[in-house]
Amino acid sequence: MAKRDFLSLLDFSIEELGYIISRARVFRSMHEAGEIYQPLIGKTGALILQLNSTRTRIAFEAGFSQLGANAIFLGTSDSQLGRGEPIEDLARVLSEMVDIAMIRTTKHEDMQTLADNASIPVINAMSSLLHPCQLLADIQTFEELRGPITGKTVAFVGDGYNMCHSYINASRQWEFNLKIACPEGFEPNPEILSSTNNVQMVENPAVAVADADLVVTDVWSSMGHEGEEASRRATFAPYQINEPLLDQGRKDVLFMHCLPAHRGEEVSETILDDARSCVWQEAGNRLHTQKALVEFLLLGEV
Repeated sequence: MAKRDFLSLLDFSIEELGYIISRARVFRSMHEAGEIYQPLIGKTGALILQLNSTRTRIAFEAGFSQLGANAIFLGTSDSQLGRGEPIEDLARVLSEMVDIAMIRTTKHEDMQTLADNASIPVINAMSSLLHPCQLLADIQTFEELRGPITGKTVAFVGDGYNMCHSYINASRQWEFNLKIACPEGFEPNPEILSSTNNVQMVENPAVAVADADLVVTDVWSSMGHEGEEASRRATFAPYQINEPLLDQGRKDVLFMHCLPAHRGEEVSETILDDARSCVWQEAGNRLHTQKALVEFLLLGEV
């Protein structure tokens, strides 16, 4: 089986993405039923996290264990990367010892270098440019609750950063309409934005949320924005997702956030617990989609 990487949603065809989502739904059912399925006994994955992680780390580590495989966690102080080892050398070493690698780093080019020099699959566990694993969970969650997302309207409100970029890629792959509201100076990457005709930039959050089927936001200060928190809070204050704003969406609108959320900042104190919020199911689906992704990269369609 030829080596594949998952650094972007665009690395897979829509048919392959659909397969992973459907497989993730199977994994969710198996998990809820307590069914044991371990096709990856004897396999090992390396989880390289140069940035903090909760959901990504837990989902990959638990997922590997449930699939019968082992996971090795490497933080910033656990590998020679922190002492200057070239990414190219790390890629070759990992290829000799493990079966698959996941990396979270601010430098997307480091991730690409790792993938280019590794003979094993490499997964984007988040970079400053993209967060494709989160989108797999988001699509699974929406389709579990509302059916196919194709043709629906999604509003992204907030920073035009990695989550926004992956929503743009998702709109291209799943063919839904995406409305983005960002403060001036915080718009998405122009190249990514121009890659599809499914995206509309709008002037304010109310316009973005109007008649939306799904509303999404992210933190105002992501990893890599340390020291900017106060100025960003002032700039982004009008972009908070709260109950009155969500009321502008469709009657059956859903709300998602990749978490962790800062209550009282990008979200109101109570919106995560609103009946329209599905953030806990969304977080739980990280486990199932990442299991499906790892299975696909190592075994293909089963």
